[in-house]
Amino acid sequence: MSVPTAAADQAICAPLPVLGADVTVPLVTGGDVTYAALDYAASSPALQRVWDDVAAYAPYYGSVHRGAGYLSQLSTDLFETSRATVAEFLGCRAEDQVVFTRSTTDSLNLLAAALPAGCQVFVFETEHHASLLPWRDARVTYLDAPRTPDQAVATLEKALAARDPHGPALVCVTGASNVTGELWPVRELAAAAHAHGARIVLDAAQLAPHHPVDIAELDVDWVAFSGHKLYAPFGSGVLAGRADWLVDAEPYLAGGGASRRVARRADGGVDVEWHTTAARHEAGSPNVIGVYSIAAACKALTAAGFDRLVAREQQLVTRVREGLAGVPEVKVLSLFGDDAPRVGVLSFVVEGWNSSHFAAALSAEYGIGVRDGLFCAHPLVRTLLGSEPQDPGECGAPDAAPGERSLNAIRVSFGAGTPDEHIERFLGAVRELVGEGARWTYRTEEGRCVPDRGAAQV
Repeated sequence: MSVPTAAADQAICAPLPVLGADVTVPLVTGGDVTYAALDYAASSPALQRVWDDVAAYAPYYGSVHRGAGYLSQLSTDLFETSRATVAEFLGCRAEDQVVFTRSTTDSLNLLAAALPAGCQVFVFETEHHASLLPWRDARVTYLDAPRTPDQAVATLEKALAARDPHGPALVCVTGASNVTGELWPVRELAAAAHAHGARIVLDAAQLAPHHPVDIAELDVDWVAFSGHKLYAPFGSGVLAGRADWLVDAEPYLAGGGASRRVARRADGGVDVEWHTTAARHEAGSPNVIGVYSIAAACKALTAAGFDRLVAREQQLVTRVREGLAGVPEVKVLSLFGDDAPRVGVLSFVVEGWNSSHFAAALSAEYGIGVRDGLFCAHPLVRTLLGSEPQDPGECGAPDAAPGERSLNAIRVSFGAGTPDEHIERFLGAVRELVGEGARWTYRTEEGRCVPDRGAAQV
């Protein structure tokens, strides 16, 4: 039983074809331009191959695990085949489970709900909120931001050595920072965790789209990531890894699909026998299209060859770093130093500029989409900036005085679908804005910084 795949023989080139590559957007200065999507760290564009595969399946859409009809059986087969594809993509061990969720945030909250009693969690303050905040019901030790990979390992080893060695423990760490793009020493941190009797979960939301992730090779216990950052739309995520804590925990959601048998008792109550497979934590009708889109993305990235993708992305990273280094007013943020290995994610501040104003000018005047703010990693960005957050309502306030540090940051992020031209347009726009200033005035509207079309051009 199979679904036709419209893009199976589609040639893969660099950059990979993405949906919306020809979308044009209006400029406040007049005319329009092809949109330069440089906010991959928030949501990457869908690969054209993923979109075509989903479109080919859509007429065959049916319920999963809930029907005897052909389309239901086909959709169930597709769903479980997608699970096997993701397991292969992640290098899962034979005994690992792959649970489908809504996102990285959902995956880590699921794991948090499955922690054994008395579990102690160790997490660096540098984590994205998705991996910083879910552990509310556990004993949490927050670790200070390290300034080198070696310091990260040493900090974790010291904290683990001081814990109760007989209780359960979990370390949560990112693979690549969503703020700086820097790669973390995952294998070394996993070795430190296991040496002290702890387990480790890898937040691979920013790593998986840019770099191969192999659970067995990295020796991590779990991996979490999101489809919307892996060129796969429709709102699905993955938690993959060891089964024991997941099987021992109550289902994340109670309902159909998670239960094997439900019966009324003589006293009027209900007895439930829960699944011991991944279905235990997948109650409700599964998001089969979201799951299939993740599997299609995994296949597309594998077919393109990660070595090739990584090599090309590193060329883009080098170009952006060199281009920004040529603008003295720009400071790129980093924990581990300017030369630290990183994926296609860089954050920076511009002397004399309000970050929201700068990002709005890139969009309105050049058709470039980036992000500004604290990137749902407030403690890390504040550590890097050495300041408290800027009031989000201050977009329209006067720019910072010369020499004053911006209170938020600007993030540019890119990946397998980014054309060279978008990088060059971005660098040219940065040079023009810093050198000549914005050509328009900006104001706050519903929490966003937008061109003030009622005001005169600057």
